[in-house]
Amino acid sequence: MEGRQGSDETLNSLVEIQQKLRKKLITKDDFPWKLPAKASSPSSSSSMQAEKGEEVLKYVGGVDMSFSKQDPSVACGYLVILELPSLRVVYEDCSLVKLRVPYVPGFLAFREAPVLLPLLDKMKKNQNPFYPQVLLVDGNGLLHPRGFGLACHIGVMANLPSIGIGKNLHHVDGLTQSGVRELLKAQENKVEDLINLTGDSGFIWGVAMRSTQGSLKPIFVSVGHRVSIYTAVVIVKMTCKHRVPEPIRQADIRSRDYLQKHQMSVLGGWDCSE
Repeated sequence: MEGRQGSDETLNSLVEIQQKLRKKLITKDDFPWKLPAKASSPSSSSSMQAEKGEEVLKYVGGVDMSFSKQDPSVACGYLVILELPSLRVVYEDCSLVKLRVPYVPGFLAFREAPVLLPLLDKMKKNQNPFYPQVLLVDGNGLLHPRGFGLACHIGVMANLPSIGIGKNLHHVDGLTQSGVRELLKAQENKVEDLINLTGDSGFIWGVAMRSTQGSLKPIFVSVGHRVSIYTAVVIVKMTCKHRVPEPIRQADIRSRDYLQKHQMSVLGGWDCSE
């Protein structure tokens, strides 16, 4: 009973932290750069497109984590920066760690953000010229039971425009996997390749989109911080060569490869995060 009470108190504390951070959340476009002139926007306005002499979106970051099959507490957090429009990787860094925070559904940020945020902090402290103008996160943003997923958490903590990319749907506000699948099926013969994820409350939590032609499984895009859902969709489309946007795809591939090659240093008792 005491253990359950302690667990409840811990979760309540985490909820309070999320609610406090959520007050700082910005869900509209709030950045100094413009989209490249060739970027197509789902909105009719072209005011987001860059003109000569203006700062243009060039460096898009992606973060992901991979976990050891032998010991799920051993993980590799990875950050990559891609250059637009080539999608060439211009920077990468990682952190191999022994996690001490268990995974609790709805509280992923408290397990992964402490690994991923230092990678961004390191770039900023070194005044790295490739520091991302926007960050794609392998995790949800607003599409979260309390409207504050990993992408929001990292975005607010780093004060960085961020976008959440989910591979699975959070069942919030009446949204269900089967319901979304039916809506997407109805879109198959139409030009649109995405649908709004509108809950029972009428709130739009994000979008489900087929990111590439012929893709059977959608990805779920939601606002992280300082980016509107419209801009988020444009950036995701700009960075997709496969189902998952390239910044996250590269972070995933490289984190799994690094973990496979170096995990014994942690499994053998050496924690390289210390």
